[in-house]
Amino acid sequence: MLADRFGRSIDYLRVSVTDRCDLRCSYCLPKGFKDFEEPAHWLTHEEITRVVAAFARLGTRRVRLTGGEPLLRRDITRLVRTLSALPGLDDLSMTTNGTQLTRLAGPLRQAGLGRLNVSLDSLRQDCMATITGRDCLDKVTAGLEAARMAGFTRIKINMVPLAGVNDGDIEAMVAFCIAQGFVLRLIEAMPMGSTGQASRGLDLQTVLADLTKRFGLVKAAETLGGGPARYWQTPDGGFTLGLITPLSQHFCATCNRVRLSVDGTLYLCLGQEAAYPLGPLLRAGASDAELEAAIREAIEYKPERHHFNEAPTRVMRFMSMTGG
Repeated sequence: MLADRFGRSIDYLRVSVTDRCDLRCSYCLPKGFKDFEEPAHWLTHEEITRVVAAFARLGTRRVRLTGGEPLLRRDITRLVRTLSALPGLDDLSMTTNGTQLTRLAGPLRQAGLGRLNVSLDSLRQDCMATITGRDCLDKVTAGLEAARMAGFTRIKINMVPLAGVNDGDIEAMVAFCIAQGFVLRLIEAMPMGSTGQASRGLDLQTVLADLTKRFGLVKAAETLGGGPARYWQTPDGGFTLGLITPLSQHFCATCNRVRLSVDGTLYLCLGQEAAYPLGPLLRAGASDAELEAAIREAIEYKPERHHFNEAPTRVMRFMSMTGG
């Protein structure tokens, strides 16, 4: 099992298959942004598979495909099929904005994708257009229905509450998730890049207190997935709420993940610049043993914690460059 110098087991790899996105969420990418990685620098499907296989041999059991928007990557279902067949992986999942799910949910499920997280920040059409830069609500909700029909269960809805934008929509989102059988996860906006630093996220501890009074939430007995979310449920177990609180209650002491960007850079922390370039090794013909040794070396650079609160302007790369 991979472990860093602070004794944390690294059993979760997030893989960005593209930094492109068909939306421009206000907390992620600025309007008109075009400074994306050149496709010639992207890892190929075969290179991605080599890295994921190396992590699996080293004990990593969970892999999540991210972007940008991962469903924009050509032949994504072929990559999913290849990764899902790798020995040692227990969980292959994906985070998506949902706009492409009406055509791809079925093929993804058939290819072996196990779980889906779908970003949805409001159920109001105008608010979604304000946040994402596009009138996309109908596409996302249709994609969610397609995912359900394809056989995905326990679909998670990711919502980033922003002060004065969609903070009044949380209870409506709870009601929607109760009716649809979705898990709702609220995520504190992180100060990554100029867009993240300009976003006014909410302290979710206050939100939790309000929702606990409103819905009688109790601490959930189980965790869902291998991420940092803490979960609560209604007493009848009919609704589950997850909170991801990197600012108000950080979880660095138990961080179990690293992130592979589309160009093969391994980022060791969202809130630090620590990184290790695997792309050049792959293209220089590194053996499996050399690749595994590089991964072990990279994990030694994983920082103890982020400094979002102390130095909120430190990380200038956008979330899409890191891989979510």
